[in-house]
Amino acid sequence: MSIGLIALLDDIAALAKVAAASLDDIASQAAKAGAKAAGVVIDDAAVTPRYVTGFSAARELPIIGKITLGSLKNKLLILLPAALILSLVAPQAITPLLMIGGLYLCYEGVEKVYELVLPHAAHAHESAVETTSLDAKSLEDEKVAGAIKTDFILSAEIMAITLAAVPSGSMFTQAVILAAVGLGITVMVYGGVALIVKADDLGLMLARVRTASPMGAVLRSIGKGLVTGMPYFLKVLGIVGTAAMIWVGGGIIVHGLEAYGISGLAHLIHQAGEATAHAAPVLASVLRWIVEAAGAGIVGIVAGLIAIPVTGYAVSPIWRYLKSLLPRRRRKEALANGKK
Repeated sequence: MSIGLIALLDDIAALAKVAAASLDDIASQAAKAGAKAAGVVIDDAAVTPRYVTGFSAARELPIIGKITLGSLKNKLLILLPAALILSLVAPQAITPLLMIGGLYLCYEGVEKVYELVLPHAAHAHESAVETTSLDAKSLEDEKVAGAIKTDFILSAEIMAITLAAVPSGSMFTQAVILAAVGLGITVMVYGGVALIVKADDLGLMLARVRTASPMGAVLRSIGKGLVTGMPYFLKVLGIVGTAAMIWVGGGIIVHGLEAYGISGLAHLIHQAGEATAHAAPVLASVLRWIVEAAGAGIVGIVAGLIAIPVTGYAVSPIWRYLKSLLPRRRRKEALANGKK
């Protein structure tokens, strides 16, 4: 009996070692996949604060909480199963879907620039496409809905990069890695955003420190600096966020075209980056990234400029017509039910 018990314990120990090794492998793969998605993560963090600006301090954290919950739903309940199913059933559909999402990011980003440069024309465009937006009971609901839509596109790119970085294996392992990356990135991004938008409140608290010691003076100086500087920082971050939407969207389109054999744009952008890096070896990596981001941004601007009139003159009227059919159908169903 004792020998059997020892053998059982030995088997359990062996299984525990295999399980620990598997978990270690999953954690390692999740870390590598998350690192490859770092560029999109930075863009996500830059984009989000602009959806919170303009609201009272009391509403900032609740809004970020709503966006965080929507982001988790996007990643874990929609994109994770969709990515696994598409990779099995229709892997060829992933690229065009990502390109459509990239086009939407270009449209959103260029529309913000359009509002800045031609506010009257932008207002007319917004009025024309008003029915394409989600029904919102308040400005806050509309902002949250817009943030979650943008997060959906960025999250789709993150999940696609993660899935591509995960070695082919069991669906369970892929699902766990996708979930780990999605959860970790969401906590990191929106935790960072919460710290950014509440930094001015922290600064106000530090500025009110009454301690007469040198440390108190330092804390008051830091607090005043945060209170004074954060509005400007958020404005800069808003500009970076808009630019990020355009260059990420343009990059998705460029990579999508390359996947279909149309690689001229990708090669041109890459060659421009390499030439700039060779010209200034000291800052090679930084300059290469700036040039390639600028190239993707130019593509994004062109795509967005095309998408704005197409949305205003084609997508919006079709959508408005389809929505107008719904009340008629409901009235007909109500009449039919009444006759019965």
